[in-house]
Amino acid sequence: MQAGGVDFGERRGYTMGMKTAISVPDEVFREAERYARRIKKSRSAVYSAALAEYLARHVPESVTEALNRTWQQIEPREDAFVAEAARRILERTPW
Repeated sequence: MQAGGVDFGERRGYTMGMKTAISVPDEVFREAERYARRIKKSRSAVYSAALAEYLARHVPESVTEALNRTWQQIEPREDAFVAEAARRILERTPW
């Protein structure tokens, strides 16, 4: 099963994904607990979402895929001034 591009494995038992134990600083735990209560989500949902977001931001392939998706949504425009400025800069750049 996938969520946000992250494979969480097969569904086993009454929970989805892999069970694991982690250690976090007390203040991080308390803040996560408060947040989970406020948004009415389970602690597991909060930690899973946080880890998925972290991986999406830090795994190079995920970052590239996100940038490519964003770029595909932008309507490309030709700007003669920008094109000429870029050409001049590239001509002066030693390769």
